[in-house]
Amino acid sequence: MRTAPTILHLDMDAFFASVEQASKPSLRGKAVVVGGLGPRGVVATCSYEARVFGVHSAMPMGQARRLAPHAAYLVPRFELYRSISEQVMRLLRELSPLVEPLSLDEAFVDLEAGRTAWDAASARLAGTKLRADIRAVTGLTGSVGLAASKMLAKIASEEAKPDGLVLIPPGTERAMLEPMTVRTLPGVGPATGDHLRRAGITTVGDIAEAGEDELVRLLGKAHGHALYAMALARDERPVVAERETKSVSVEDTYDVDIHDRVRVGVEVGRLADRCVRRLRASGLSGRTIVLKVRRYDFSTLTRSETLRGPTDDPAVIREAAARLLDSVDTTGGVRLLGVGVSGLADYTQEDLFAQAAGDRPEEPAEEPETVPVEQHSPSPAERRWPAGHDVRHAELGHGWVQGSGLGRVTVRFETPYSEVGRVRTFPVDDPDLVPADPLPLVAPEVRRPGGDPDRRPGGGAGADGAARRVAG
Repeated sequence: MRTAPTILHLDMDAFFASVEQASKPSLRGKAVVVGGLGPRGVVATCSYEARVFGVHSAMPMGQARRLAPHAAYLVPRFELYRSISEQVMRLLRELSPLVEPLSLDEAFVDLEAGRTAWDAASARLAGTKLRADIRAVTGLTGSVGLAASKMLAKIASEEAKPDGLVLIPPGTERAMLEPMTVRTLPGVGPATGDHLRRAGITTVGDIAEAGEDELVRLLGKAHGHALYAMALARDERPVVAERETKSVSVEDTYDVDIHDRVRVGVEVGRLADRCVRRLRASGLSGRTIVLKVRRYDFSTLTRSETLRGPTDDPAVIREAAARLLDSVDTTGGVRLLGVGVSGLADYTQEDLFAQAAGDRPEEPAEEPETVPVEQHSPSPAERRWPAGHDVRHAELGHGWVQGSGLGRVTVRFETPYSEVGRVRTFPVDDPDLVPADPLPLVAPEVRRPGGDPDRRPGGGAGADGAARRVAG
């Protein structure tokens, strides 16, 4: 292991919920829950104010509503989260060429590889500057852990939450770990934790005291050896800049079980097309097509078919998924469908058209992401107004949807840079109300007549004078 705490772990604080609070002044300091709002939705993340009530990630949304009935419940805006994540990752890559993203809001950085840090003092300076840069660029906060290994850096960032920095000096790791619960260590989930507890092992110090042989007896060779090494603060894993993608997949959960076999087939085809778009966006192809079906009784079936070579052809993948569906009984109803591609490669095999069942006309190499608007544009009455998503009114400017139903949609008119805005309600088919793109969380800089940079409170996106008048 290293002799200096030059591995950094960044974890953005309650990322999705923090983005929503930053973009909506009326939600700052309030309980916010982001996730699927249907009967089968789950919590993606929640603000710290919501966690006080016991709400947490992966909790069924119905349970969250019972625990925190007055929280704001919002539909995720993944494109916005991805764009902000890209800003954060660019800041990390300025520190080092070795950045290992774990998710949109979490990554390891090897500061030593970027010659950004070489001892505890320089590592702390790098972490402090990173947190300040993230706040300046995105308006959000992140927690930073610094240590001599990946495991310890991640533990340190957890200790730093929210909006803090913790550095573990080399030589102090064992003393810090010993009183911590066994669940602190990576790979120790509820089942393993209960198994260890029944053996009288509840802390990391207990693991070290039990010895490697006892852990192997309790947990098996691989898990026992690994857990004992972690309890002694041993972790030699390097920061890996490129994590190999093993598969690309998409899935949907339905609020009401699908019983119509034709509808199931249509959904599988739609999922296959979405999966292809993700493949192409990543510059990948694959040779194994996987279908996932969760039935009405929660039983989950997977079927797969391996082609002769890798492909990103939508017709080939659609037809393979359809053949896999033929082998699944969906009589009782389907609650979840998914299509995935594995066995990935960065090239395609040109003669794969022959693998599709039957003859078919050749299709264009690229399918458009959406049908042209003039063929596809829904009427205002058909529009969906997801809670939390951005809208624009012809007179009142930029706002976001607080809720909709019974033929009405309620909008709060405010921007990331305004005061708390007022609320108005409209018919869902109001022609003056349209969906809008999110505004940047940080107001763009403008120049005063004298040339000095300034921050325009209204954000320049036209959110405009009208919206600010409503907010007043």
